[in-house]
Amino acid sequence: MVSVPNVGAAANPHSANASSRSSPAVGAAASHSSSKPKPKVNSNGYHPTNPQTPLSSMSSAPLDLASVERRGQPTAVREPVKKKSRPHGLEEAPSYRPTEEEWRDPFEYMRKISPEASKYGICKIIPPESWNPDFAIDTEKFHFRTRKQELNSVEGSTRANLSYLDGLAKFHKQHGNNLHRLPYVDKKPLDLYRLKKAVESRGGFEKVCKLKKWAEIGRDLGYSGKIMSSLSTSLKNSYQRWLCPYEEYLRLAKPGVHQQLEQEYGGPLTPSPGQTPIKRSTVNTPASGRGDSPARHASDALQASINGLKKEADRDTPMTDAPPAPTSGFTAINSGGFTAVNSGFTSVNRAANGDSKSITSDSKRFGSPNSSAKNTPDNRASSRVATALKRQMSCDSSSDSTRKETDAEKDDGDSGSRRSKRLKKDAVPTVAGSHMTPFRPSVPRIPRDEVAQTGEKCETCARGNDAGPLLICESCDHAYHGSCLDPPLKRKPEAEWNCPRCLVGDGQFGFEEGGLYSLKQFQQKANDFKQGYFEKKMPYDHALKCHRPVTEKDVETEFWRLVADLEETVEVEYGADIHCTTHGSGFPTLEKHPNNPYATDPWNLNVLPFHPESLFRHIKSDISGMTVPWVYVGMIFSTFCWHNEDHYAYSANYQHLGATKTWYGIPGEDAEKFEAAMREAVPELFETQPDLLFQLVTLLTPEQLKKAGVRVYALDQRAGQFVITFPQAYHAGFNHGFNFNEAVNFAPYDWEPFGMAGVERLQLFRRQPCFSHDELLWTAAEGSTATALTIQTAKWLAPALDRIHKREKSQREDFLSKHVESSPHKCPIPGTSDSSCSMEFKIDNADVQDEDEQCCSFCKAFSYLSRFKCLRTGKVLCLVHAGYHACCDQTEQQRFSGKSHILIFRKTDEDMTAAYQKVVEKARTPEAWEEKYGKLLDEEEIPSLKALRALLHEGERIPFDLPSLPVLREFVDRCNDWVDEATNYTVRKQQNRRKNEKVWQAGMRKSIGSSEQEQKEREARNVSNIYRLLRDAEHIGFDCPEILQLQERADAIKKFQASASQALENNPAAPIETVEELLEEGRSFNVDIPEVDRLSRVLEQLRWNEKAAANRGVFMSLKEVQNFIDEGKRLEIPPYNDFLSFYCDQLRSGQAWEKKAKELIVAEFVHYPQLEALSNQAQFHSLPVSPETLEAVDQILHKQREAHRQIIDLTERSRDPDFRKRPKYVEVVEICKKLDDLNSKPNGTIDLENERKRHEDWMRKGKKLFGKSNAPLHILKSHLEYVFERNQDCFDLEHDTPRMPGEPVSREVTPEPGTTKWEDARARQVFCICRRIEAGMMIECELCHEWYHYKCLKIARGKVKEDDKYTCPICDWRMKIPRDAARPKLEDLIALAEEVNSLPFQPEEEEILQRIIDSALTFRSHMTQYCNPLVSTKAEAETQRFYLRKLEGAEVLLAYETNFFRQELHRFFPVAPEAPPISEVSLSTRKPRPTKLQKMLVEYGVNNPDDLPEHAKGKANSLRRKAANAEAAAAAAHTANGPILPPSGYGGPAFFPQGSQTSPSANGDTRHSERPESQDGSGFQSGLFGAGGPQLVGGNSLSLEERLLRDQDEDIELHTEAGKSKALEILSRTEVGRRQAEKIWGRDVWGPSRGSMSDSKRSISPTGMDEMMKQDEGSVAQMFMEMTNQDDEEEMKKKENAADRPVTTASLDRERNGLDALLDSE
Repeated sequence: MVSVPNVGAAANPHSANASSRSSPAVGAAASHSSSKPKPKVNSNGYHPTNPQTPLSSMSSAPLDLASVERRGQPTAVREPVKKKSRPHGLEEAPSYRPTEEEWRDPFEYMRKISPEASKYGICKIIPPESWNPDFAIDTEKFHFRTRKQELNSVEGSTRANLSYLDGLAKFHKQHGNNLHRLPYVDKKPLDLYRLKKAVESRGGFEKVCKLKKWAEIGRDLGYSGKIMSSLSTSLKNSYQRWLCPYEEYLRLAKPGVHQQLEQEYGGPLTPSPGQTPIKRSTVNTPASGRGDSPARHASDALQASINGLKKEADRDTPMTDAPPAPTSGFTAINSGGFTAVNSGFTSVNRAANGDSKSITSDSKRFGSPNSSAKNTPDNRASSRVATALKRQMSCDSSSDSTRKETDAEKDDGDSGSRRSKRLKKDAVPTVAGSHMTPFRPSVPRIPRDEVAQTGEKCETCARGNDAGPLLICESCDHAYHGSCLDPPLKRKPEAEWNCPRCLVGDGQFGFEEGGLYSLKQFQQKANDFKQGYFEKKMPYDHALKCHRPVTEKDVETEFWRLVADLEETVEVEYGADIHCTTHGSGFPTLEKHPNNPYATDPWNLNVLPFHPESLFRHIKSDISGMTVPWVYVGMIFSTFCWHNEDHYAYSANYQHLGATKTWYGIPGEDAEKFEAAMREAVPELFETQPDLLFQLVTLLTPEQLKKAGVRVYALDQRAGQFVITFPQAYHAGFNHGFNFNEAVNFAPYDWEPFGMAGVERLQLFRRQPCFSHDELLWTAAEGSTATALTIQTAKWLAPALDRIHKREKSQREDFLSKHVESSPHKCPIPGTSDSSCSMEFKIDNADVQDEDEQCCSFCKAFSYLSRFKCLRTGKVLCLVHAGYHACCDQTEQQRFSGKSHILIFRKTDEDMTAAYQKVVEKARTPEAWEEKYGKLLDEEEIPSLKALRALLHEGERIPFDLPSLPVLREFVDRCNDWVDEATNYTVRKQQNRRKNEKVWQAGMRKSIGSSEQEQKEREARNVSNIYRLLRDAEHIGFDCPEILQLQERADAIKKFQASASQALENNPAAPIETVEELLEEGRSFNVDIPEVDRLSRVLEQLRWNEKAAANRGVFMSLKEVQNFIDEGKRLEIPPYNDFLSFYCDQLRSGQAWEKKAKELIVAEFVHYPQLEALSNQAQFHSLPVSPETLEAVDQILHKQREAHRQIIDLTERSRDPDFRKRPKYVEVVEICKKLDDLNSKPNGTIDLENERKRHEDWMRKGKKLFGKSNAPLHILKSHLEYVFERNQDCFDLEHDTPRMPGEPVSREVTPEPGTTKWEDARARQVFCICRRIEAGMMIECELCHEWYHYKCLKIARGKVKEDDKYTCPICDWRMKIPRDAARPKLEDLIALAEEVNSLPFQPEEEEILQRIIDSALTFRSHMTQYCNPLVSTKAEAETQRFYLRKLEGAEVLLAYETNFFRQELHRFFPVAPEAPPISEVSLSTRKPRPTKLQKMLVEYGVNNPDDLPEHAKGKANSLRRKAANAEAAAAAAHTANGPILPPSGYGGPAFFPQGSQTSPSANGDTRHSERPESQDGSGFQSGLFGAGGPQLVGGNSLSLEERLLRDQDEDIELHTEAGKSKALEILSRTEVGRRQAEKIWGRDVWGPSRGSMSDSKRSISPTGMDEMMKQDEGSVAQMFMEMTNQDDEEEMKKKENAADRPVTTASLDRERNGLDALLDSE
């Protein structure tokens, strides 16, 4: 990349505008017309008040990446499929789309496309879709400066035109003729510059007049329709008036001006050492202040501290800002009439009031740095360092253009490892190529007299006022004597005066500095400008109802129109050459993003220059812009002018984001044509700036270039795409909008010749290179660990080193010949210094850090290998200019003689020769190998394989393409294959050599795995292969030891075959040892020999007989015997062999045993004695049986024995008189589960199951008491635990005592786990029938004022209104209490507990059942004092209510107490109209589930069972019978219930019928021989206290069953069949009843076919019994159980078959809570 000059820095480091004098651009920019400056057009950049603030410390709003075009994003512009037509008819440069594989190596891909792409100069590469690096710039911190561009100023012809008109206007104004506007011809302004060019092209004014060419010129200028004679006259007059005087002046003054320029440059203008002058903007800088401002003093002090001692008179003079122009987008130059560009130029430092008497400007009064002392040849030559191309330290931020040049110098000195494209002492521009110097006309100013300041000197004679008055130039402020001018000035001019240099022009041109932006600010500026510019230019689209969108073609066409338009000036800004080292790269880097894979990607522009094949890796330091990328931020129309890369390097440009960038490229082959076309188009610019093409400030339209025969190609670069430029290819372009690009140089191997040519071209124009080409070559030749000398490097390096070696040798010889010629003597150089030689000589190989020490002060080339230094001035010269250039005041002969000079060689001639030879030797490595290969083949008729292998190994280590290497590799591989195959037959010790043919064959079958491969293996083992290999070795033609070994092996095989044949024929019954020895020898050959197979067969037969004899009497499995017999048959053992016959008999016996054993194993009922016999037979008779079958038999027998033992143990323990020694029920269940796994049940299983069934009958009876008939068995224990927990609260007599009704207090804290609710000293208030604390929603009874839980009474929320009155079930017996389960009578629980001792096993429920009974009995004992009707009064009503709540809340029914309290409360406080009935049972209030019959009716959608389908009627009838039986049983159970009598222990008298004289016995038995005389339906009768006193009465005090059990059967006719049948039916319901029946009628009373009735848990009437017995032979109990379980039969089966899952009180609570929630929601 090439840097673009910037008008913000001068060639002279001590002057702010020394290099800008006489420049029309600077003059225009610096002029002002009033004290109120106007802003430049579009100059809206930010200028910080403190330019010293580092840009990295600034922060702005970040750029929204979604608002710009990016690769892979929806905002990305699609690549057009069809190429568009371009202005000027340009062809498209090629575009490439590499594949993923091609993308891996950029240099390899470059080599692939270069043959085609280099013909165009540029090309575009579109990466694969998967390649999309992150944008690594911190958009908040990134700030940069811009440069301003006026588009018509960058075009060469337009700039030459404006420069000429500027000088013309100054000339005429100086002579009193103001050229305010261009003359008009035919009502159109006349372009005087084009008129001048047209006249010049036709031979000049006189020749045009003589040949009458004026009309022809008019047509060329575009005039038509006017009389030709009139037109000719107008053109001629205009030329005579305006152009002739100026042209005559130029003819006389130009030689003097050019001589002055040559004197300043220190040499002829061609080649030119000068760089494009740079004019620094002074907005908000110390230069903008007054001469006495503090900022000025600070700036001068900083300059003085770095530039050395500086006189007060030498400090910079203040410069006012340039006058602003109108803020509208752009203004035509000639709007309002033409004004000379610098007419009315005001000296920057001149007083505005015109009071000064001196002709010298104020700047001279301060000692301006523009004095002639600064412009002497020596001084200018020394300061010319600042004008070279690219040698600025990269640490100098390109954005920090406001940094003082002294800072740049300091940084250059401190850091010698990173170099920039720009030079030291040249401020690094933040953005290059952004703004061209304005050629805007200046505002006229009234002339005034000015006197030169004291101390001012003439630029020509260097004398002051003592030699005459000095004239001050209005444009450059330089002073001259009138007599020193050429031509001399006789008198002082009346009007403004410009010096000849300003009138002629020095061609200097640069860019003005723009504003400071963040990316978001610049994006906003760019977008606003583009929208505002095209808003009214685009035609209106009636279909879209808006202006037509701007296309890329519109932008390109408009750009070239603006570039060529003389009158319309558009100013844009461009951010270019921004250093990545200070601002950051758009790519991820290892320093900042070590984990990002793109940080090391070879296409990353930070990595690309250091690719292993890149020559730039040999440069010892980084070069900003070449090896370190620069970034570019563009806006619409911002442009980069025609240029090629420094050193003719390749360049890669990647667009990270933004709008399209259009490129134009010229092939390197047309570079000379292009340069010639440029010189021909604008010769005026090249007169004073021959190095114009190095300055990147000039465009020429493609149309003009094509006319000159130059090939021009174009392409459009979009986000995510690369553009590659090739060596020497000129390129230019412009941007379509806001975008962000990054570029860097790289150098493949083919670049070196171009690089050398580029350095020579720079030397021709006396411009300093970026790096030393000689140093690069020498570093590559020396190599290092990182950049070792490779063959590829040596191939291109050898000819390059040869060139520089010959050049250096020639230059040294020429200089030394001149040295000896200047003072004849015997010069010892090169060698030790001699006293006769006046020139010092030194060989110094040390690196030189100071560039002034190694750059020629004349041609600026690097003097790396040799340099000539003047000890007087310190100047360094190359050997080409040593002595010739005036480095000091000595004569040329004295300089050549070497006095006060030193000649320094970095390398001696011997060192260079040795290095060259080393590289040549490395480069010739492939050729040397080829020669060695050819020599080996020529010298040896049959080459040795060892030598061939060594040569192949050597060739493979050479990293280069060797033509003969593939041939040699193929031959050696063929030889190696032969050796590998031959080794199989020559090596005796094979891998685990085969011990016998059987093992070997089995292994081969396993490894080969297919018949085809096995066939190949057999063929490979054929003995004929040995003889074939010997023939192949002779045919191939090589020598190796394996050939002799194979021949020896062939001879040994022949000898073995003879011995084996003799042994087999003469002695067929040979001993085993002899056969083994012969067989071992035959197998050692590793080939298939027929004799080996025969010997192997004989040996195996002998070994089989030995093994058979040894195995007789030894136990063998059935499979082993079978395999042994199969092996004998395979070996062809004859059938009459004794051993074979024996084992065949054994096999048959074993198979018979196996068959019988398997039959017994799988039988449904296993016959264990037979299994036992089979097991003994296999063990004692040594039969060959299967180990698996034998193990299965033994396992079955073991399980059976163990199960039988456990059953016997359980049975015996269950009959133990000590109940506590009987087994646990859980233990029995576990054993029964194990019995299920057995095929047949051991003896005693049925008895154990019967006992278990008897125990489970007791459990079912317990479930039935709680209404849980359908629940699984294990539910009994969990429900008992729940009952006990509820009864604890309700039967509590310690903490819950009678109290008056109270209001619930606020809810108290829930007690901690592990503590009881009564541990608190203050007993908690409990409520409701559950006797628990306040919880949830509660309701108050209007009568007793007790509070009840909604949950306990199943009251849905919202069902009871707030103003409703509620009466609780305690006060009103009609209010039912919802119950989830039945509450058994305490007597029933006691009876259930009494049956425990008769059970065969210890139940789990015994303990919790006893605890429930104990707590209930304790409570009943306490209730005795309250249940005496004799002492019950109305005053005790509250106490009775209290205890009734506890009784109703308990889960055990205390029937007598409950009915007593109900009757008493009704007597004292009647609520219901009738008295409460006697409660004999407390059942569950849950809604009954639908029966199976009901479910069936719903399923088929009918109401009558008779309407069911035929196939379902049978089941329906069965269900109907069961339902009828259930109803009968329920009726019988109801009638069997007797009266409720007071339990024993009550102190008061019981309620008896009136007139009865008997009382209850002491043991609690109450027997009545007489029935009550009268009894109402309620069951109560008048008692002792009158009609109002309730008495519990019943018909007969004992039921029929009780009387039968107590032998009170007087009124039962047991002798009749009907009476006996009725008694048996009643007694069969319980175990006690059955025993009583057997006591009366004997044990056979039930009959042989009658089952036990003990399974029945409920009473059942005999109604329909006979009919049911006919249908079902099962017992009544069984039928009743089926009837009761009909709803949940299937569900019970699932539950019983499922895993025993514990059912706890908590689970039951959860069920109840779920139901409560369901009710509440209703």
